[in-house]
Amino acid sequence: MNCAECEVLLHALIDGELDAGHARDVEAHVASCAGCAEKLKAFRAMREAMTKADLKERAPAHLRSCIEAMLAVPPAQASAEIIRPKQFLQPSRRSFFGGFAVGTALSAAVAATVVFTVFTSDREQTVADEVVSAHIRSLQPGHLMDVETSDQHTVKPWFDGKVDVAPPVIDLTAEGFTLLGGRLDYIDGEPVASVVYKRRKHVINLFVAQRLGTAHATVTDRTVQGYNVRHWSAGGLDFWAISDLDPAELDEFVQKISAAIRGNPS
Repeated sequence: MNCAECEVLLHALIDGELDAGHARDVEAHVASCAGCAEKLKAFRAMREAMTKADLKERAPAHLRSCIEAMLAVPPAQASAEIIRPKQFLQPSRRSFFGGFAVGTALSAAVAATVVFTVFTSDREQTVADEVVSAHIRSLQPGHLMDVETSDQHTVKPWFDGKVDVAPPVIDLTAEGFTLLGGRLDYIDGEPVASVVYKRRKHVINLFVAQRLGTAHATVTDRTVQGYNVRHWSAGGLDFWAISDLDPAELDEFVQKISAAIRGNPS
């Protein structure tokens, strides 16, 4: 492993994203290379500093009392309160607790929605980052394929017993996307199938799993570290396609894969 290859994998090592074999390779190189060892030390220090930093923005202490006061005021008077924010009505004990209960329930519902949305978004981004890391690892010499053949009838049965899904393997050579083979990979700690294609000099990894992110009936797109990523779900399976291919050509690949799957659900 040279320094350029090692530098690509340093962040993945810190984040615990590498499998045992790649982790050993990186650690062995770092042990013998002072430059890479210094970079790893700097990356770890930066990660620790960001973790310890107090980056949360806290709401002012008086905000709660202002909201409670506004909730306890009738709508017509609330409008007046907006015009005169410094003049607060003194709510009765009954209206105060009633308003507080309504406000608490409303706040809980909004908070639950926000938490679910943020969790879903973070989950998608985490999986997308791991997909990109897996793609980058696959581009290292000797890591792209476990079974190298353009015969879809050889690639598909190769995955039997290795993953808990039967990934569709579509031959798109006639469409300009050459089937190269397949590989067993790991994303989010789970084994996934990767069907490998090529368009000119651009490698396309199509990751297939039963649950790999949030289900999407339509294709979502994003760009991570300069790589174009497409994610969609069909037939109970999650699909992630990634490449440095032009976005329009990657979209064409996804359309052809999706059409072939719909035409042959098995």
